[in-house]
Amino acid sequence: MGVLSWIVFGLIAGAIAKFILPGKDPGGIIVTILIGIVGGFLGGWIGSQFTGTGVTGFNLMSFVWAIVGALILLAIYRMIFHRSHA
Repeated sequence: MGVLSWIVFGLIAGAIAKFILPGKDPGGIIVTILIGIVGGFLGGWIGSQFTGTGVTGFNLMSFVWAIVGALILLAIYRMIFHRSHA
């Protein structure tokens, strides 16, 4: 259930991360979805390192970790993209 939760939470987390950090991103919705999914995995890993549980299913803390991971990846993606084209 953990990996499936990361993917589902990641899809939603990508949309929420885009809402929290609005702006023009290259790649559009597809890249945002992929960042959200990978962010869900990252958030699950970060959560497991801090709490020992990570993404444990459909609960609030798992959702928060997925959003945190997506926000981190979206910010890194923007820094890399803007730096390479500046």
